[in-house]
Amino acid sequence: MKTIIVCDAIHPVGFELLKKEEDIKIIDAVNVPKDELLKILGEADVAITRSSTEVNEAFLNAGKKLKAIVRAGVGVDNVDIDGCSRRGIIAMNVPTANTIAAVELTMAHMLAAARSLEYAHNDLKLNRIWKREKWYGVELFNKTLGIIGFGNIGSRVAARAKAFGMNIVAYDPYIDPSKVIDMGGTYTKNFDDILKCDFITIHTPKTKETTNMIGRDEIAKMKDGVRLINCARGGLYNEEALEEALKSGKVAFAGIDVFTKEPATSHPLLELDNVSVTPHLGANTLESQRNIAVEAVEQAISAARAISYPNALNLPIKTEDLPPFIEPYVDLVSKMAFLGAQINKKAIKAIRIEAEGQIGEFANSMLTFALVGVLKESLGDAINYVNAKFICDEKGIANEAIIVPQSGYNNKISVKITTESDVTTISGTVFGETEQRIVGINGFKTDFKPKGKMIIFKNHDVPGVIAQISKILADEKINIADFRLGRGDNGMALAVILVDENISKETLTKLNALDTCVWAQYAVI
Repeated sequence: MKTIIVCDAIHPVGFELLKKEEDIKIIDAVNVPKDELLKILGEADVAITRSSTEVNEAFLNAGKKLKAIVRAGVGVDNVDIDGCSRRGIIAMNVPTANTIAAVELTMAHMLAAARSLEYAHNDLKLNRIWKREKWYGVELFNKTLGIIGFGNIGSRVAARAKAFGMNIVAYDPYIDPSKVIDMGGTYTKNFDDILKCDFITIHTPKTKETTNMIGRDEIAKMKDGVRLINCARGGLYNEEALEEALKSGKVAFAGIDVFTKEPATSHPLLELDNVSVTPHLGANTLESQRNIAVEAVEQAISAARAISYPNALNLPIKTEDLPPFIEPYVDLVSKMAFLGAQINKKAIKAIRIEAEGQIGEFANSMLTFALVGVLKESLGDAINYVNAKFICDEKGIANEAIIVPQSGYNNKISVKITTESDVTTISGTVFGETEQRIVGINGFKTDFKPKGKMIIFKNHDVPGVIAQISKILADEKINIADFRLGRGDNGMALAVILVDENISKETLTKLNALDTCVWAQYAVI
């Protein structure tokens, strides 16, 4: 008998499904106070949670028998995935059950932004004022909608906006442009094209790259009277900058369903009369709640029985089936893949790992880790060890693992990422039993631990480059922890600069503006 604890409210159909399983014991903790919940967690093999329960250290310590956690919904901001991994707990989510609900809420906010529906409604219903001239709006017809992120939700918003007669401009460096072009939209690689649109909606995961993606500088480039929508994740728009722009009229109206800190009952945006707000209702339809409950319960039952772990976010290949010396290479290939994706931020065409030496026998076992490492930069929580191959097939991303002749190392693994215009190759090895090192980037020799904050800087190999880089970083009060320089045979060089502080977009722009610079990227492993 396995025990599943339900920590937060789910649609009743979920409990109905659980009760049908004779080998499953149910603990209904929906109404149990969170401090009391910790006292009964120790009985559970699998937990189903939503956003109300923090899956933190205290939760994980209390769940001594936990083998899996199902986050009933797409967001996992409240789940300590690394903590789960350290304890051998598999973390899963339900990423697609609320797609249509989120799409339709986006359209609702877009219409509200065009016509000030809430305020006109309140004026008539609450104030009993019939003043039609006060509520002139704008039409969606013939307006241009900029869509940031063209995945399951963004693409469906585009289809509905097209039905309103809107023109579509989409920005998503991780998709094939034909996905936009085939539906009559315009695909752009230039983010400034989005900033020229009449309406802008954002549909990306919340990652290092997308947090504060729209700030003061981006808003300054927008049309006067632009209308902005966010039904994705709080913090994609810089909220202080958005507030200022709404007050000044630069942004005519905003439709917001998500906030950086929730519940947002005292947020400054609530004081403004050109904002439509909802309390994170993206998944709140009867249909989506039912779908989420069904999928979450089915996943929990499957995990309790150790049959499968759908949408697992941290499920590794069974490393117990691999020789011990392979384990550090499995970790290394994930890190190299993630680094390569941060260097080469374009639509991915192919992912390949090349193995040299004895580890070549296990190259196929490591390929999944490379796929997840590359794709999580663009897909966030949507990619996992279970669906990586399927997503590659769906997106037309070729993937393979091959054995190549040795090049001077007993064992070496390389991750090669091919995009529409570039190929990025990261190579690494393990010294001793566990000392992971990256030893090559795009043919340039280097040697550094795959850990920390770093600037990857390709430049013309001329005097004064190091001084130029150092001056910019010194002016920004950024400490250099290590500086590794590799020289090529073609008058080029590549530096890996490990730093102690985060690198801002402005600092990276200054580095890229140097005459000696070919390109510079910031990465964190």
